[in-house]
Amino acid sequence: MSDPVLIIGAGGHAKVLVEALLAEGALIAGMLDADPARLGDSVLGVPVIGDDNTAEDFPRDAVRLVNGIGSIGLPEMRRSIFERFSARGYRFATVVHPSAVVASDVELGAGAQIMAGAVLQPGCRIGDNVIINTRASVDHDCTIGDHTHIAPGVTLSGGVTVGSGCHVGTGATVIQGVRIGDGSVIGAGAVVTKDVAAGLTVVGVPAKVVVR
Repeated sequence: MSDPVLIIGAGGHAKVLVEALLAEGALIAGMLDADPARLGDSVLGVPVIGDDNTAEDFPRDAVRLVNGIGSIGLPEMRRSIFERFSARGYRFATVVHPSAVVASDVELGAGAQIMAGAVLQPGCRIGDNVIINTRASVDHDCTIGDHTHIAPGVTLSGGVTVGSGCHVGTGATVIQGVRIGDGSVIGAGAVVTKDVAAGLTVVGVPAKVVVR
């Protein structure tokens, strides 16, 4: 990663990204946070230098952004940050922790984040602004839509399709060939054995619908 990066947000997810970026050897210009009380703080030695407007101090073609907003409880904020800054001409860096295993033909969208210990097998396509979190396993030929979070410890078997704006909770398992519709939520530890329509929340073993 040749350009310096700015991290938007300074919370827990941003801290994990700082570690990944430092491990990659990236140059981090600073962190941005909407809370004025955070100005002057540092995260793993990286300073909080201002709010989102501070990005305007950096030329769009000389810096990349990293979306440090976590998706738990803030999925729309995370998506809004990505779309708003992209519309203004900023580029989002793709972050891949050095300990992640990513097959040579995997397609990673703009701003995708592949965290420590994650595995992406051949034929996978990962959309824009996606999080593949710690030790998640995504097997061959899976497709993950934009703005989706695959939480820590998730297992996606081969040929799974996950739509945009989804959350697949910690430790969930999705068996081969299952399709998950846009905006759906898969509860932590769920085992998904059949397709999930758009906008549903499913939990349990096997997973059943609890919210439409």
